[in-house]
Amino acid sequence: MMLKKLTKFSGALVLLATLQAQGQVKPYNGNPDSSFETARKLAFNDQRKQAQDTLLHILTKYPNYSDIRTFLATTYSWDGDYKKARKEFAYVMEKDSNNKENWVAAIKNESWSNSYYEAIKMADDALKLFPNDDEILLLKASALENTKKPLEALQIVEGIIEKNPNNTKAIEFKSSLNQSLRKSAIGLRSAVDLYSEVFDPMQLHTLSLSHLTKYGTVIAKVNFNRRFKENGTQFEVDLYPKIAKGLYAYVNFGVANSFLFPDLRYGVELYKSLPYSLEFSAGFRALQFDSTTMIYTGSLGWYTGNNYWAIRPYLTPGEGGLSTSGLVNYRRYRANADNYWSASFSMGFSPEIYQFKVENNQNTIINLQSQRLNLGYFFTTHKNKNAWGAQFDLTHQEISFDPGNYFWIYSFTLSWDMRFK
Repeated sequence: MMLKKLTKFSGALVLLATLQAQGQVKPYNGNPDSSFETARKLAFNDQRKQAQDTLLHILTKYPNYSDIRTFLATTYSWDGDYKKARKEFAYVMEKDSNNKENWVAAIKNESWSNSYYEAIKMADDALKLFPNDDEILLLKASALENTKKPLEALQIVEGIIEKNPNNTKAIEFKSSLNQSLRKSAIGLRSAVDLYSEVFDPMQLHTLSLSHLTKYGTVIAKVNFNRRFKENGTQFEVDLYPKIAKGLYAYVNFGVANSFLFPDLRYGVELYKSLPYSLEFSAGFRALQFDSTTMIYTGSLGWYTGNNYWAIRPYLTPGEGGLSTSGLVNYRRYRANADNYWSASFSMGFSPEIYQFKVENNQNTIINLQSQRLNLGYFFTTHKNKNAWGAQFDLTHQEISFDPGNYFWIYSFTLSWDMRFK
């Protein structure tokens, strides 16, 4: 009996509290402009929670008051609540796409959240509505700088200054770019493969020198390999020429005079930007040992916020038929394009991936079974002058001379690049 009374009493309390709470929520009946001004003063005096409550209250009666909703989103962005801000900006753009203030604030929100690729995409969309707008162009240039495209950023800034020589923000940005723009880099990369059986440890070391030009990047490399108690050297050149807007290429050529490397290797691949932050590529690699192995490949990549996903197949024709393999790659970017975590997983054997981990002629081993997991961490120090990387590979690979049996390969890689003008 007592339990029933307590239950009824508790239920009554809950009902009373609910009714009281509902009674406290009063509809907005004030002057929206005056209330907006009050909310702005609160926000600029570090009382953002009170400001946001006021703005939300106004929006209950005036949901399409775009200036209020844009300012609300901006306060969320100031607080680092980028997801909430993004939702409010999207609402305004859906109702009023010609609101430039909203576009500017939304692009800043993406950049502040380190979603630089989204910021670039949004800036491009905004420039269709506001062609050659200096403010939006500067925001795009800033995002490009953070995606490792300083030359493109510099070209945009120089175009702004040419059109408006008194644009102080563009002049200051150009000065900053010139100070930080390092077009050349020297790099070292060292990797060691440890085998669970059969083979001794194997090493690969690379010395590289790269230079960034307005036509693209040129990279010269010297690869030194030690396997089977033998040493070998390979010389390579990588080119990344720009062909047109959203279209560039990868061109590779390498020579060696050692059985540890292909006598000759070359390849070409075209990359094309697509809508929705997608990128597609297609091309081939050729590795010449006693005979030439052709590898046909391509990729589909997707930038979404701070994330990058890509899939890449490899098709290798051979005497035993067509060998297929594939790779899935993921990157989580942080401050810029040089700072990220990476993970990839591949299945099947491709001489392109495993060219330093094979022990016989390429044509005899392309049908080997293999699974590989790669984890990496890349970061910069000292104003992005030095770039570092560490990777770990775990490979489960079929033994070429003992089909059906496998060994494990544990690979460790360290890399360093120093940029200079």
